[in-house]
Amino acid sequence: MDRKKWWALGAVTLGTFMTYLDNNIGNVALPTIQRELGLTISGLEWIVSGYILVFAGLMLVGGRLADVIGARRTFLAGLAVFTLASLAAGLATGQAALIAARAVQGVGAALLTPTALSLIGQIFPDPGERGRAIGIWSATGSLSMALGPLAGGFISERLHWGWIYLINVPIGVVTLGLGLWAVHPSFTRVRRSMDVPGLATSAITLVAVTYALIEGEGAGWTSPEILGAIGVAMAAAVAFVLVETRSAEPMIDLSVFRSRVFSGGALTSGLWSFGVFGVYFFSALWLQNTLGFSPIEAGAAFVPMALVMAVVAMLSQRISAAIGIARTVAAGIALMGVALFLMSGIGADGGYTDVLPWFLLYGVGAGLLVPLTAAVVGAMPAGRSGVASGVLNVSRQVFGLLGITVLGALLNAHRGGSTDPASFIDAYRFTLVVAATIVLVGLPVSLYALRSRRASGAPEGAPAAQTAPATAGSAN
Repeated sequence: MDRKKWWALGAVTLGTFMTYLDNNIGNVALPTIQRELGLTISGLEWIVSGYILVFAGLMLVGGRLADVIGARRTFLAGLAVFTLASLAAGLATGQAALIAARAVQGVGAALLTPTALSLIGQIFPDPGERGRAIGIWSATGSLSMALGPLAGGFISERLHWGWIYLINVPIGVVTLGLGLWAVHPSFTRVRRSMDVPGLATSAITLVAVTYALIEGEGAGWTSPEILGAIGVAMAAAVAFVLVETRSAEPMIDLSVFRSRVFSGGALTSGLWSFGVFGVYFFSALWLQNTLGFSPIEAGAAFVPMALVMAVVAMLSQRISAAIGIARTVAAGIALMGVALFLMSGIGADGGYTDVLPWFLLYGVGAGLLVPLTAAVVGAMPAGRSGVASGVLNVSRQVFGLLGITVLGALLNAHRGGSTDPASFIDAYRFTLVVAATIVLVGLPVSLYALRSRRASGAPEGAPAAQTAPATAGSAN
């Protein structure tokens, strides 16, 4: 049995790795997909945003479904959906089919991802083993950030772009078989109903905002359809808050936002995602379409950043213990913002040696933000760690979605409809300055939210004992 639970960890880790890899492998292939399918920037944004939109909108539902039918069933269902949708995406021959397949991938990821920590907690009740298991599981993120862009570049240059998604199929089949055999945790029903009104209003809000940001430039920001989308988003957001405050079993327990550490930490984490998602998306286009990098060279350009991020992430807990979580996170945000700003100074004649220092600086900054998750979740009472983890994950995805759509809207507006490559580099440099400014908002936010308690001098967001929340969507 002891050996079997490590095989179960392998299944959970592989499933999570597959969703992370899908995020990181696709960005480098975007210019190739754009050329092969004849897409606009708006079309590319929908390919990425359609996935993130559904993923973010349904992530808490995945956690709640795990409470209702069990984490194992939810995980395996998400794995099957994600694998089949990857097959459809890889075989797509047009924009609509690809966007639809990506949206279904988002459904699978939303079921699969939130259940991972829950399953690890159930499979490894011993705190020591659980800590080692979570460490192994967490390493998949850094590994995917290193391998994903390089693999994406290789596939784009040597194979058909569809293999960007088809690569998930054999991984998914192996993981599904391993999961059916090895993953058999005990299950106690935590929730008995889904928060359908909360799901509907949150989904309508995200879809309407995304549509307005992506299509605003083409349709006109003052056109009836865009103003209508903004109005629908605002009304749905208000309805969501009202529904959640009155629900007996809300999808999100809004009372968690009364915590200074949680609210400020979630906002800081979101600003981090805004920068990461936006930089990866547009930098892949910039490296290839402007600086002339081949797909493999563009993918390789991201590898040192990911490796530095992984190394710093491993050291970040020691750094935060020495100087405090607030200073550590603030330093990370500052380095990311500075790196983005300095990248904006690279012109069309730039080369890899011009890009590399700022990518490395950005990786150092991103790695320093790792203690933030433990600080935010650790600040919550034990019964609310699940909802804290779930909301934190959703905030990252939503802000990542905004990073792509907001920066995309600014880039398109700055270009003014021009297709001249020079206009792209000018607009891209402008969006980097905007991204740097927005990311740097996290500097005062983190210093305020994560500051030490006056009484004890211990950081309010200091990591608690490492435990796995019940589910990512539980609202206890």
